[in-house]
Amino acid sequence: MTIPGIHPDNQVPELKDYNVYTSDPALRGAVGRGGAAWRDDELVRQGAEYGAEATLRAAEDANRHEPELHTHSRTGTRIDSVQFHPAWHTMMSIARRNGIANLPFFDERPSAWVGYGASLYMHSQIESGSTCPTTMTKACIPVMRRNAALYADLRDKLAAHVHDPRDIPLEGKTSMTVGMGMTEKQGGSDVRTNTTRAVPAGSMASGPWGEEFLITGHKWFFSAPMCDGHLVLAKTDEHGSSCFFVPRWRPDGSKNAIHIQRLKDKVGNRSNSSSEVEFKEAWGVLVGDEGRGIPTIIEMATVTRLDCALASAGFMRQGFAQALHYTRNRFAFGKALVDQPVMTELLADMALETESATLLAMELASRFGSPAPLDTAWRRLLTPAAKFWNCKRAVALTGEAMEVFGGNGYVEDGPMGRLFREAPVNSIWEGSGNVMCLDVLRAVSRNPDDAHLVLDHLQEVTAGEARLQAEVQALRQMVQLAPQDLERQARRFTQRLVRAAQAGLMLQHASPLAAAAFVSSRFDPDWGPVTGISAGTSDPGALVRAAWH
Repeated sequence: MTIPGIHPDNQVPELKDYNVYTSDPALRGAVGRGGAAWRDDELVRQGAEYGAEATLRAAEDANRHEPELHTHSRTGTRIDSVQFHPAWHTMMSIARRNGIANLPFFDERPSAWVGYGASLYMHSQIESGSTCPTTMTKACIPVMRRNAALYADLRDKLAAHVHDPRDIPLEGKTSMTVGMGMTEKQGGSDVRTNTTRAVPAGSMASGPWGEEFLITGHKWFFSAPMCDGHLVLAKTDEHGSSCFFVPRWRPDGSKNAIHIQRLKDKVGNRSNSSSEVEFKEAWGVLVGDEGRGIPTIIEMATVTRLDCALASAGFMRQGFAQALHYTRNRFAFGKALVDQPVMTELLADMALETESATLLAMELASRFGSPAPLDTAWRRLLTPAAKFWNCKRAVALTGEAMEVFGGNGYVEDGPMGRLFREAPVNSIWEGSGNVMCLDVLRAVSRNPDDAHLVLDHLQEVTAGEARLQAEVQALRQMVQLAPQDLERQARRFTQRLVRAAQAGLMLQHASPLAAAAFVSSRFDPDWGPVTGISAGTSDPGALVRAAWH
């Protein structure tokens, strides 16, 4: 029997030439609520660009043709160059043009954070590797402002909306990218154990950009090596860990002594070059106060943690979109997969998880532009919490989405393998899950009033929901525990905080059906280990239909 409108081989056409923005009601609603309606037309344009077949092919090519390291020229000169396929530069150009490298720091409207968040969320769904150097560039901007002379000279290159792929000294560049060098092999997240050293560059160690140093040491992860400069942690003899701007080319036009040892052979994020490097008296200038390197560079990491939460929400949305498209176009046992009851329940659960992740990430982005006490408290607690939760859930959701495809999802011809491999990196980058949960506890300990502000807010927005009121009270009791007792429960506390925050956001901003289903399912003792156990409603199909416009 042939079903009208269905491929005769029952194979599903590729999801392409669709609008990533207008098809996502949760995202578009968050943009409007966040005061970024001024960017709506631009986001509509970007959504069409991201869903276009040409962009999808460029994303595939950038990951299929991986970067290549060339340490020396033909004549033996040290060049330490990484060469990319043209498709990589296509994706970098799109990211730059769409504001991912700089928008919230060069647009004074607080809602620029929301507009930025929407662009990153969409870009990550299509090609994630190019977001790494792009978002690091954005995150470095407030740090580089700590060196006024350096920032004055480089401001226009940071603010530019065009991608300049040329490997030349900064003086000749129209735009620039900035990476980060923190991690060393002996310490990992414990950057206090770093051994890289910085010594003054001679007796006259001050130039137009301030104090100059020569840096020697090793970085186990150095992302991304072809950036025009990096913020690097190194220790001075007098004051300890300090932050330095280390350009790829020295001001005199010579190649800086940053020797790339190898490119990391990563599980995912294949289009992006991550490396291991040696500094051989590399030239750099101090950024921020000497001896305050860790707090200085952590400012950069805080912003990129927001990016991890946004990108992981994007991964979930793309996984769900692919699964929904597939099940609407694949038939089994006489009807579309989407209409099979057990599949409908699974998709509805995925829709709830995706919407709540999107609301969490976009709400967090909206609070980055405000100095209000509640917004400050929200940032301190929910930035590490949202990174922890969204990144963990992205791994589970992309795995479920792959399984929806069956064997078609487990081959490299389709989109699911790359999406699944991308998912774990955000959970690892800028601090693993345990580090994020400990940072939540650290925020509670250092600023207990922040915890009370957030919990007071959650109690207010969940009024009328007895289960959620009880959850907020339980969180209040947990924050009263001694630090050594609460540390063992760091993951439990963070999970409960995030779910309460998501429930509050769903009650405020989702449809009554979706909000009620979220509360019913997420606070059901059976929910959690396996997606699709419960979508919390007797009409899961309505949730699925509402999730795609």
